[in-house]
Amino acid sequence: MEATVPPSTPAPAPAARPHVVVFEKVTKTFGGGPHAKVAIQDVSFVVEDLPDIGELVAIVGPSGCGKSTLLRMLAALRPHFPPTSGEVKVFGKSIERPGADRGMVDQKYSLMPHLTVVGNIAFGLRLRGVSRKERRDRARDWAKKVGLEGAEEKYPSELSGGMQQRVSIAATLILEPKILLMDEPFGALDPKIRMQMQELLIQLWKEQESTVFIVTHSVEEAVYLGDRVLRMGARPGRLVEELKLPRPDEPPEVMRKKPWFTELTQELLRRLETDAPASGALPGSEKWR
Repeated sequence: MEATVPPSTPAPAPAARPHVVVFEKVTKTFGGGPHAKVAIQDVSFVVEDLPDIGELVAIVGPSGCGKSTLLRMLAALRPHFPPTSGEVKVFGKSIERPGADRGMVDQKYSLMPHLTVVGNIAFGLRLRGVSRKERRDRARDWAKKVGLEGAEEKYPSELSGGMQQRVSIAATLILEPKILLMDEPFGALDPKIRMQMQELLIQLWKEQESTVFIVTHSVEEAVYLGDRVLRMGARPGRLVEELKLPRPDEPPEVMRKKPWFTELTQELLRRLETDAPASGALPGSEKWR
C-alpha cells in the first residue's frame, strides 16, 4: 500500500509593508473666523516603502503655498501640527508627536556655539545615553563622511556657512532617521557650495536608503535631486501635481549643462509661474540617462 503524501501547505504571503508617509485630505488652517488663513487644503499623497530603495521627494511652489507647513506637519512641530482636518500617517500609524524616525534640517543650522564640530554631531547620541567614546568615534566618522576631516575641534563661529550645514546634516543623519526632512537647507549658500552639498546629499542618501523630503525654491535643485517633485499651488496651498523623475547619475554641474535638463527645468518653472493645472510628465525626462 502506497503512503499518502499530505499536500504541502503554501507559504504565507509576505505581509504588506506599510507606506512610509500618507497624507489623506490634510487641511491646516491658522486662526479662526474672518481672519482664518488656510495654509494647505485637501493635500493627499502616498510614499510607498519599497524594499532597499529610498525616495527623495522635492517640494516646490510659490511663497505661501504651504511647503514648510507640510514639512513641519510631518515632523509634528507646533503650531503647524496637528492638521485641522485629515490625517498624516508614518509607517502605517497616525503621528502624534516628534519622533526619532524623523530628522529635521533647515537653513538655520541650529548648531550649539559652545560645542565643537564633533560635539555638535554627537549631541543627539549624548541625549540617547551613548557612551562618550562611542559617540565621539561615530561623530568623527560622520565628520569625515561630510568632508570635515581636520575641522573636528573647530567651533561653529570658525566655520563657513557650507561647513556649518555639513555639521547640521551629519548631526541629523548620525541618529539614523528613516525620514529626513529638509527645509531650504542650501538656500543661504553660494551656487558652487550649493551644488557640492547637493552631490553630498545624493551620496549620503544612497548609503542610508532613507526617505528624504526637501523644500526648495530652486527649480534646478528640485529637478536634480527629486525622484518625485510635488508641485504646490497657492491661495489656498494645494498639491497640483506629482512628477516622477529618474535618479541623477552625474554631478549637478555636469547635469545642468545637458539640453534636456534645461528643457525640464524651464517647463517646470513655466508651470510654477503660471500656476498651470496638472499637465503630465515633464518633456525631456525620457532622455535622462
